[in-house]
Amino acid sequence: METIMEWHAEAWSRITKKVASTSLRIRDGFPHASVDGTYKLEPASWWTAGFWPGLLWLVYRETKDERLRELAESCEDQLDGVILDYERLDHDIGFMWTLTSVARYKLLGDEKARRRGLLAANLLGGRFNVQGKFIRAWNPWRPGDRNEGWAIIDCMMNLPLLQWATETTGDPRYKHMAVEHADTVLEHFIRPDGSVNHVVIFDPVNGERLGVNGGQGYAADSAWSRGAAWALYGMSLAYQYTREERYLHAAKRVAHFFIANLPEDHVPHWDFRTPPEVVKYRDSSAGACAASGLLLLARLVKEEERSLYYNAGERMLYSLYTNYGAWDRSDEEGLILHGTSHYPEGRNIDVPLIYGDYFFAEGIAQLNGHEQLFW
Repeated sequence: METIMEWHAEAWSRITKKVASTSLRIRDGFPHASVDGTYKLEPASWWTAGFWPGLLWLVYRETKDERLRELAESCEDQLDGVILDYERLDHDIGFMWTLTSVARYKLLGDEKARRRGLLAANLLGGRFNVQGKFIRAWNPWRPGDRNEGWAIIDCMMNLPLLQWATETTGDPRYKHMAVEHADTVLEHFIRPDGSVNHVVIFDPVNGERLGVNGGQGYAADSAWSRGAAWALYGMSLAYQYTREERYLHAAKRVAHFFIANLPEDHVPHWDFRTPPEVVKYRDSSAGACAASGLLLLARLVKEEERSLYYNAGERMLYSLYTNYGAWDRSDEEGLILHGTSHYPEGRNIDVPLIYGDYFFAEGIAQLNGHEQLFW
């Protein structure tokens, strides 16, 4: 194995080279999953719309490549067409504008980006259910759907938009909502063993918990690995913003569950609890997200605990780099292979995913000393 600094730097060099190449075709589009080696572009309203510009901003921060900056800004401009379309906005407002407007503001101090980010934060806050103390996940997928009381673990990664809004304005309302939702996650999503529910259903009128749904996991009582990654990283961020110990304890509990259930190559299966007859596809995106979260967690815990989380995150990123990377493949636009988007629905299985690429690059950037996060 190379020395730490050698492979960290080599991985980042390959990321920047590949992004520079794939950006010639993707340009200011919105990729989600790679199909036969080419990223399929989705509408600007799709929940993953922030990850490609977020990846461009990560690379721009290091290289100052003005072409990548212009592409990222064009992606952000296109989101203006979504922000006024009520039906197409859901809780993933956080994913979309944190990695575009907030990233641009943090890097460049651009006031237009700041205003966009604050508008997005207001729209995200408008989804908060006061009785249930949760942020509603989705709008109806089909006419007649009633999902007003549905909340999902993914939203932990959307809460930083609210926390940032309080930091940048001084108005505590946004932080209050983020804290209330995070506390609901503590009570209803994170199990005692550190595994995580994907979907929890509440009565939208009185806030009573009605049940759970397996969502993108195998079953309601299984352990969808990307959901655990959202929880691990999201709770670490919640602690970073608030310094409330309960969030740190939750992040550590999920981290221990995640690490203990990794296979030999340190990259998780798409669900940690599946029966023997179900194919145990890997989900590299869950691994990349969890690894980046572990590196943040390592900076937040006491000195004597840091190596546990840092080493686990680094091992995962090293395995993704050496065993899952598509660095020398001109026929593949993704950075890392073998992601699983939605196994129960049979969608985007065993393919590169743009959020996997983003979190992998973010994790490598952390290994190379970049402590600033867009979240």
